[in-house]
Amino acid sequence: MIQFGKQPLLVIFAMVAAVAMYVPMLHAAWLEMWPVARSFLYHGTFFLLVTFMIALAVDGRIRRRSPDVPLFEVLLAYLLLPALLGAPLAHLSPSAGLLDAYFEMLSCLTTTGMTQFGEPGALAEPLHLWRSLVGWLGGFFIVVVAFAVFAPLRIGGFEMQAVAQGSTETSGQIGYANISESIARRARQIAPIYVGITLCLTVMLTFVGDRNFVALTHAMSVISTSGVSPVGGIKNSGSGFLGEVLVFLFLIFAVSRHCLTFDRTFRNWIDFKRDKEANLALFFVVVISILIGVRVLVVSIDSGGRPDPDAMFRLLWGSAFTVLSFLTTTGFESSFWESDLQRLTPETGRLLLMGLAAAGGGVATTAGGIKLLRIYAVYKQGRRELTRLGYPNSVGGAGDRARMLRRQGAYVAWILLMLFVIALAFSILALSATGIEFERSFVLAVAGLSNTGPLATLAGFETTGFVDLTNSAKIILCLVMIVGRLEVLAVFSLLGHRYWRK
Repeated sequence: MIQFGKQPLLVIFAMVAAVAMYVPMLHAAWLEMWPVARSFLYHGTFFLLVTFMIALAVDGRIRRRSPDVPLFEVLLAYLLLPALLGAPLAHLSPSAGLLDAYFEMLSCLTTTGMTQFGEPGALAEPLHLWRSLVGWLGGFFIVVVAFAVFAPLRIGGFEMQAVAQGSTETSGQIGYANISESIARRARQIAPIYVGITLCLTVMLTFVGDRNFVALTHAMSVISTSGVSPVGGIKNSGSGFLGEVLVFLFLIFAVSRHCLTFDRTFRNWIDFKRDKEANLALFFVVVISILIGVRVLVVSIDSGGRPDPDAMFRLLWGSAFTVLSFLTTTGFESSFWESDLQRLTPETGRLLLMGLAAAGGGVATTAGGIKLLRIYAVYKQGRRELTRLGYPNSVGGAGDRARMLRRQGAYVAWILLMLFVIALAFSILALSATGIEFERSFVLAVAGLSNTGPLATLAGFETTGFVDLTNSAKIILCLVMIVGRLEVLAVFSLLGHRYWRK
């Protein structure tokens, strides 16, 4: 009998992807879209049989014990799985070639949300469901990998925890023999919460006016921060303001890893106020929303207008929702944000969205970006340096862990920030070399590295930002999305001589 707990990660992920194809198949059969249903049935069955035979062939083999092998298999999963996932899309959409289908599925799997189908009606409902499901599985996949692979290697934000606990090592070890069991154990712990909050948001969105299909796809997009939508965003759904409120509340799961784990360091919801990432996210939402409100109020008074309480409430809400959405790299836009953006200069709104997306959400969540914990460490060190300018002999307090986070933590966070900037610079140069103008290359590079695909469509461009790209630009964006999802440090660790020498 095959021991699936000891199979290579790529085989396990491929099996899950093949089984997932039966979900849009059932939906297409319910809608009596038989060609679509047959396509998903044939592709899912074929890939399931192939992966099962591969599992039989490698079952019981002794695999190499190396700390970087699981990380390399995760990289292989992002490189190879989109080809498997995109096969039904390439077959059912004549306008999408193999590279287009690969790009679309990689965008969903990395929870980026870049799409080449600008009009929602360009795809049938089962294909929209497939895109949302792949994004949802991609979010679950990265959370499980974060705890099972990134945490032992002390990358992906976990190096900050290692520093805070007094360890100066930023590269740990991982027992490869038990990695599959570790992933299975983490998946069993996280799956009930992940599925439960998705179903809960789906039911709530249905109650406030969304269709069942739209509510399900939007719930999966919010929990995974993929930003995939069958109707062009939350603002075009039937739930309206109440739907935005529900989405806003559930975006908290992309701010702190404690919401999906409930580990011993997070015993109850009261401790949530002590979470540095949650506090920093709240600070961004409140301060930026107030600044936008003050800006619009000053412009209105200068033009001779009178403050309208209802308009100010819509302004503040639209700003708060959009700020949190892009901070968590989801990319949903409030129905009130468009009017807010018109009162700001296009450059201001564009830079604001790009900065929020680059900052990212919490460590070990579905959000991308630099991560809030690293930004907090740099902020604490900067604040300490400003204090020492006035009081050179002062002693920083707050305990040993806080001092370690402020010192070594800020050092590590600054290195990762510089690596992010270097990767961004190379991405911009590569995209510019394909003939894309610099400003657009800059936005696309930030969208790819931060895994916030809707950024390009809301940053002032008239086109969808992806449909008219050349094949070389799409390949570069695919690599950028993978680097953004795995983070630059993890990719650099695979390129080092220590791995290839073994």
